[in-house]
Amino acid sequence: MRKLLTCLLIFSVALLQAQETGSIVGTLTDKEVNNEPLAFANVLIKGTTKGATSDFDGLYEIANVEPGTYTVVFSYLGYETVEIPNVIVESGKVTTINAPMSASEGMSLDEVVVTTTARKDSEAALLLDQKKALVIKESIGSERLSKIGVSNASAATTKIAGVSKSEGSGDIYIRGLGDRYLSTTMNGLPIPSDDVNNKNINLNLFSTNIIENVGISKTYSTSSYADQTSGNVDISSKSYSKKALSVGLSSGYNTNVLGLDGDFKRSIATEDVTLGFHKKQYALVDLITRQGWDPLKQKNTGNYDISLSGAEKFEIFGKELKVFVAGSHSKSYQYQEGVFRSYRSNVLDNEFTDAESFSSRTNTTGYLNLGLKLSDNHRLKISSLAVNTSNDNVYEQGRNGEGYVFDQDPQEDGAFVRDQNFKQTILLVNQIEGVHNIKENNKLTWAGGYNYVLAQEPNRIRNEANILDPNTVQYAHVGDFQQRKSSQKIEDTEYNAYINDAISFGALDEYDIHKFKLNIGVNFRQKDRVFSSLFAGVRARDFQVPTVDQFSETFTADNFDNGLVLREREADRYDADLNVIAGYANLDFHFGEKLSGNAGVRFERDEINVLWDVANFVGRVGSIKKEYTEIYPSLNLKYALNEKNAIRFASSLTQTLPEFKELAPFEYVSPTGRVTSGDPNLEKSDVLNIDLKYEFFPSRGQLLSATGFYKNIKNPINLAQTRGSSGNFQYANTGEKATIYGLEIEARLGLLKNEDEESILDFNTNITKMWFNQDLSEFFQYKNKTESDLQGASDLILNGSLSYNSKTEKEFNATLTGNYSSDKVYVLGSPEDFNNSDVLYNDEIIEKGFFTLDLVLSKMLTKKLQLKLVGRNLLNPDIQQTQLIQDLNTGVESDKVVLSYKKGAQLNLSLKYNF
Repeated sequence: MRKLLTCLLIFSVALLQAQETGSIVGTLTDKEVNNEPLAFANVLIKGTTKGATSDFDGLYEIANVEPGTYTVVFSYLGYETVEIPNVIVESGKVTTINAPMSASEGMSLDEVVVTTTARKDSEAALLLDQKKALVIKESIGSERLSKIGVSNASAATTKIAGVSKSEGSGDIYIRGLGDRYLSTTMNGLPIPSDDVNNKNINLNLFSTNIIENVGISKTYSTSSYADQTSGNVDISSKSYSKKALSVGLSSGYNTNVLGLDGDFKRSIATEDVTLGFHKKQYALVDLITRQGWDPLKQKNTGNYDISLSGAEKFEIFGKELKVFVAGSHSKSYQYQEGVFRSYRSNVLDNEFTDAESFSSRTNTTGYLNLGLKLSDNHRLKISSLAVNTSNDNVYEQGRNGEGYVFDQDPQEDGAFVRDQNFKQTILLVNQIEGVHNIKENNKLTWAGGYNYVLAQEPNRIRNEANILDPNTVQYAHVGDFQQRKSSQKIEDTEYNAYINDAISFGALDEYDIHKFKLNIGVNFRQKDRVFSSLFAGVRARDFQVPTVDQFSETFTADNFDNGLVLREREADRYDADLNVIAGYANLDFHFGEKLSGNAGVRFERDEINVLWDVANFVGRVGSIKKEYTEIYPSLNLKYALNEKNAIRFASSLTQTLPEFKELAPFEYVSPTGRVTSGDPNLEKSDVLNIDLKYEFFPSRGQLLSATGFYKNIKNPINLAQTRGSSGNFQYANTGEKATIYGLEIEARLGLLKNEDEESILDFNTNITKMWFNQDLSEFFQYKNKTESDLQGASDLILNGSLSYNSKTEKEFNATLTGNYSSDKVYVLGSPEDFNNSDVLYNDEIIEKGFFTLDLVLSKMLTKKLQLKLVGRNLLNPDIQQTQLIQDLNTGVESDKVVLSYKKGAQLNLSLKYNF
């Protein structure tokens, strides 16, 4: 109730979203010389001193224009001066005026092209921001996301240079560095993780109907938290731009699911679920007998998505209130089939050649943005996001009777495993921001956020058995928890805030920009987690059933009077908190027309506390306290060779803090049986970052760039296999240092133009090549291996897309997108026996590289109705993890597949209507 009241309070406090300024941009051409770009022409807003001069490409921009209607004056020495009346500038948007000029004819109004686009989601506007920025950053806006058929923020990031996604974990990797090395923000404020296994939130939760753009900053500035090494992912959420109402409907199928002919499975827990919301009926121990153990059949397995968004303005107390709302509900189904194996000391520990996974995902999202301009100098802005997502999974292996588990009782052969799990996550993100122009040269900004996450697994069911013959299945009984039901709950609460005072000083340049701007500010963050996990097991020794689909017949009240034994144990728990407070100062500077940059320093204190009570820790109870107080400097330089070419340099010191789940010794078991736990002895990593980038902007909307980068990581954190067990992974400082050298190349080019000189065929590509190395401490050395690649790092990442746009009234778009990431280390290896580490070891597991291909076709049937066909993962590659295994008799190593599956191609047809 307290959280609900907090949300309602935040909604009602603010009549509140900033009415931003707009801008006027465009291209001037010279009719006297075959419409070549016209440089050094003057553009002025009549009746004001605001104006600009066109550059060598004929481009100009008048920024920070208050919303209104203006007359724009174009002039050039010896040419006719022309006035364009009734030019409308809207808040947060770009008004584009492309105009030809002539010495004698002047220009007629029908020759002038005036359009208005949303600044923060326009591809050209984002590229212009990238060109002007003092730091190295890249963004992808909703305009481009729509063209390439991206449905969420996770997929959006993989279209940016140097970004890939692990299919094994779902983590995003920037420049080869994974989840723990990056940070995620929404509108510049931290947002929490929805998963105990991740530091960053699952970006799949952010559907594109609430995204304005997704930006990745690969270099560091001291106004940000220091806990980032590879970069920061910032999701800019949508706000009001104009009056609008749109409805979208989508339907489709996964090709793997189509082949099941009605045999798709869902967990028994879904009986208590409505539209993705679970309602608990019984306590965990009562679920043993009051709810079944066998999965259910799902009849309808078609994917669907319904979305609605709208924007409107209202007058309240003489003020203009702006409202933007969006909501969506979707459900999708996925089926995977493959193999799973694990080895211990080069000996097969278990093997299943028919591992199956039935997954269904439901997502409901609500977003509200309100705003009010308090005065010309004082604005407030609020964003509030609510997400409910559920993921139901039924995992089976061994149904074919060929499963194998080493040393299992009653026998090793005929092993069968089923794991049913329904996960529900409720996420609330609430943010408020203020912008205050204290003086002409003094701007104060502040923001605060309240985040809440509730992630639950209310009734996870696991059965392990042996198929003795076609009519006899006997429960496995190595331990008392091989037949079990469990529940898990994570509750995160976070408060965060910042305040920044920007003081501009020094002489004004020709664009009325001061040469220097000093930013002084503080950051605050407090994050608390309460985690609990409860198991209820059943000892079912010698009990048998006819088939693996009749387990529910065993777990009855009568059988607990005839040999079944209920095993309960104390809940595993940990409480954790993170407290961060920091102060910083950085200086933006411009020396002449060529050199600009930003230099700063940050003082930050981080404190992490974890208190646990878990069964797998000796004595159960323990605690740790980690305190880090450091100075973090950063330097970003930009040297403009000319209007089209620039060189950038960046250097900084950052850190990587260990996460709660990496510190707490709780063991989490995946459906396959892999176990992951934290290490209380883990320490943070310190990182030196250096970047050198060359940028070339051939013309508006086009880019060629090359970036070289270097990272030196002290005490790198990796996920590694542990000694003494098969399939057990643990986070560890695996060595003293790691180094990364990399090269990124990006190109955005127009290949074909129409008769109006508009680009209709575009090609975008980015290539990242990396060389990395880390030393290994003696605890992770085996067969004379003293060095390794970084966990999760691909040495080659390729992204590319080819897009066609008809540029007609009823527009037709076609985009083909491809992505490739090479082999990466999924988990590091380790010795089983230090004295015989040349033979008794568990080698690293490699996630093999693969190529994906997507196709998007869209057509405007009318001015308001759009039809879109999207095909994702069309090649449906085999996704594999492999491990080198040594034959103990011959000493010969061979590559064994330890996990494989195919995701299936996704085909969707959608309609969108804009009222």
